Amino acid sequence: MSSTGPKQAIYNSLAEVAQALGHAHRLELLEHLAQGERSVEELSARASLTFANTSRHLQILRRARLVDTERRGKHVLYRLAGEAEVVALMQALGRVGERNVAEVNRVMTDYFSARDALEAVSRDDLLSRLQDGLVTLLDVRPEDEFALGHLPGAFNIPLAELERRLSELPADGEIIAYCRGPYCVLSFEAVAALRERGYRVHRLEDGYPEWKAAGLPIEAASR
Repeated sequence: MSSTGPKQAIYNSLAEVAQALGHAHRLELLEHLAQGERSVEELSARASLTFANTSRHLQILRRARLVDTERRGKHVLYRLAGEAEVVALMQALGRVGERNVAEVNRVMTDYFSARDALEAVSRDDLLSRLQDGLVTLLDVRPEDEFALGHLPGAFNIPLAELERRLSELPADGEIIAYCRGPYCVLSFEAVAALRERGYRVHRLEDGYPEWKAAGLPIEAASR
């Protein structure tokens, strides 16, 4: 009979999950998968990694039961395993880092706060404003991510297209921008660019994955 007690067995398994999270590339891959299911090829291009490196990181995440796979034709698609729980785990990791890690605080101050020092809009506040029809909801993720799923009524202008499509935004109404999550730079850059041009714009406190994980409505996704 094994000498390992039940608590030690659980801690051993949890340590495997923690080890799987212990690489910046794997955290970024989880962020991309939180937008929707992806093939290795798509993830490789999105994370700017080689196919072999992406595949190796995904296998580590799979062994830790953080991602699942499904074969469709010639492609193997990856998705989060227990989407709400994995997103919550990433949120908790971020909160600990912001509280306890000096480098995280420095980047939050030097980069994120410098681009948007105003308080972000909460999910509850956004729901209320959407019900009253008071805001334009702007999704600045790439089109393919928007197609996988987005907040109800959101209007998609990828950050790279924002400057040439300014005429599509209301000049006198409030805009709330969002993207992949709390550390996604797209919404921060969009907010900074729009404010420079006189738009009244705020940022959602997190992003699409956190909204979906909270059980809030999303619009139908497609591939």
